Amino acid sequence: MNNKRWDALWINAQIATMENNAPYGLIKNAALAIMDGKIAWLGAMADLQGEHENLAEQILDVEGRCITPGLIDCHTHLVYAGNRANEFEMRLQGMSYSDIAKSGGGIASTVAATRDATEEKLFQESMKRAHAMVAGGVTTIEIKSGYGLDVKNELKMLRVAHRIGVSLPVTIFSTFLGAHALPPEYQNRADEYISYVCTEMIPAVAHAKLARAVDVFCDEIGFNLLQTERVFSAAKQYGLAVKCHAEQLTNMNGAALAARYDALSVDHLEHLSEEGVRELAHAGTVAVLLPGAFYFLREKKMPPVEWLRTHHVPMAIATDCNPGSSPVTSLLLMLNMACTMLGLTPEEALAGVTRNAAKALGMGATHGTLTVGKVADFVIWDVEQVVELVYYVGWNRCAAVVRGGEVVL
Repeated sequence: MNNKRWDALWINAQIATMENNAPYGLIKNAALAIMDGKIAWLGAMADLQGEHENLAEQILDVEGRCITPGLIDCHTHLVYAGNRANEFEMRLQGMSYSDIAKSGGGIASTVAATRDATEEKLFQESMKRAHAMVAGGVTTIEIKSGYGLDVKNELKMLRVAHRIGVSLPVTIFSTFLGAHALPPEYQNRADEYISYVCTEMIPAVAHAKLARAVDVFCDEIGFNLLQTERVFSAAKQYGLAVKCHAEQLTNMNGAALAARYDALSVDHLEHLSEEGVRELAHAGTVAVLLPGAFYFLREKKMPPVEWLRTHHVPMAIATDCNPGSSPVTSLLLMLNMACTMLGLTPEEALAGVTRNAAKALGMGATHGTLTVGKVADFVIWDVEQVVELVYYVGWNRCAAVVRGGEVVL
């Protein structure tokens, strides 16, 4: 008869719970117990009652290493075909991101490549990027569609996102981004395309149960406020959450509109106004900052970090993995960039890929912190201090990944 309390007990750890009760929620000389895939107990080693071997089926000694929640990449465009290295070169020769997009490059070129790719080819290409993320301690990835821009190809992208979650030890949160750009067959007919998004694409996605949220690129090279609101309204009609690419290139007041629709998050935000920040604070919407795009596009306009702090808006950090403006798979690199370029503290940055990233996906009740009752997703890092995860520039110190209580890496 098995009288042991837990399935596994991890001991001799420095545990950054990422709760708000201390810097990093840090518990030194700590232990963490797992039962049925969830965290059953955690605290100081001194508070464990009984001999370790009598408490759990498996005892794992991390020898003083740090444990954090599994990292959450809450904004990616990971599923796509091809690359845009040629456009990278064009920008370095003087062309702007907007100029490239208006001349037929940008998102449109990735749409063409993604439409041409078979589902299997798209899956194989995307799996390479997903593998790299998991190897860096990521246990949850948000994946957006948006490079198909018709029912057939958007569903193809979302099926690939689902397959990645089946094939790798990672939780996938899928987001429908049909309102990403105008496809070639709808050029100069944006209102008609938005009607197609609302009356055909969103119903098809909802019926197939392939997405949990709907996103819109609301900006000067994307969609205007009226068009964006039509998409939000359709999303709500079908029970899908709302997210928004907002205020990246100009201040369109898309963030404030999204907040009025109780958006989970608004993302980019370099041109966000203080009034927009107040709207986010009122709605409890997360601000997702994307240092990879800021760096890659050589932006000069900083997102309003101090206003976000002042108004207590949660800040998340993500890779924005995409072929045009952030060909990045390292969330660890984004931690460093968030601090060195955007001015976050190391604790804010780590909260941005754990606690606040979970909130940006509506998963805060089950993920994002190491808390009794939450899913046992965590990472063991070969570091002695939590700040080392932010200090090193892209150096992956991941020693092991645990997802749902099982060691998967």
